[in-house]
Amino acid sequence: MLEIYAGDTALKTIQEKGFLPELFTSFLGASGGPKWFTLYGLDKYIFGDFFKDRTQPLSLVGSSAGAFRAACFAQKNPVSALNRLAKDYSETVYSESAKPAEISQKAKTLLDTLFSDGGIDEIINNPVFKAHFIVAKSNGLVSSENKVLQGIGLVKSMLSNRIGRTLLKYQYERFIFQPKDSQLTIYDPDNIPTKIIPFSVDNIKEALLASGAIPMVMEGVVDIAGCPKGMYRDGGIIDYHFDFKIKNEGLTLYPHFSSTLKAGWFDKKLSRGVRVKNYDKTVLVCPSAKFIASLPYQKIPDRTDFTTMKPAERLVYWQQVFLKSELLAQEFSQFFQTQDIKRIKNIKSLLV
Repeated sequence: MLEIYAGDTALKTIQEKGFLPELFTSFLGASGGPKWFTLYGLDKYIFGDFFKDRTQPLSLVGSSAGAFRAACFAQKNPVSALNRLAKDYSETVYSESAKPAEISQKAKTLLDTLFSDGGIDEIINNPVFKAHFIVAKSNGLVSSENKVLQGIGLVKSMLSNRIGRTLLKYQYERFIFQPKDSQLTIYDPDNIPTKIIPFSVDNIKEALLASGAIPMVMEGVVDIAGCPKGMYRDGGIIDYHFDFKIKNEGLTLYPHFSSTLKAGWFDKKLSRGVRVKNYDKTVLVCPSAKFIASLPYQKIPDRTDFTTMKPAERLVYWQQVFLKSELLAQEFSQFFQTQDIKRIKNIKSLLV
């Protein structure tokens, strides 16, 4: 049900030392909205058991849904936070032809639930689990809330990205919101401008909301506290599945809902993949084709489920996925307990 891949350095390290929690110094969480439901059980196991007794810092780097997960992982009770996120997100119901204002307002309500019981302070001051939210500052036409102008801007982004991903820097800047004492350093070969913003009580909610603010679907977030004035949108625009190098001493754990990796939002329909060298120290854990075939409708959840299914039908489907996701947790636990290292495949088989 579960596939595990590793870059050259990661694979060599694990073969020499075993598959151990302390080998990892960073964790990636991709964009993808309800696709995350496939990883629900796995997330609960990883942060409820696998990393439970950790004392060394772990950088949790996420965009959009991955940032929401990071916000759960960095709370005092990560499993409880994950349960709140899964319940409230899956039970959200929108009116037919919902406008961005309605979708954004319901996202704000979700944040209130997610950050309940002191969650903001726990995330900002967590000495071990260091959340990082990636946000895309949008400049020019893509900053407009006028759908026609924004649409023209997005078409320009799509065409620019097709020519070369580095051209996105003329429309977007990467903002990473993180704890003041974070040691995370990234190297982006595409040279998209990157700014680091420390978490504060005044900006953390807006930053997380912005990280999931899908263009054309939700309203952007304007003038986040402590940042340059402007429009902030979904971090997945630039960093959908990530194509930068995390410059850390240890390995990166990356539970993902797919074995297909695309750098940014505009790469989804392109044949261009991510760079192998950026995954040299990464362990990718993802559901197998067999697992996906076992799900209702033989697919993982996605945002189109909101419009193609009635709320009751969608909720039954998603709850079945939550239950099935526990199988991934069980298999990961078994892999860890038995140290069945030989089942790890080289990530080059995916990315070359």
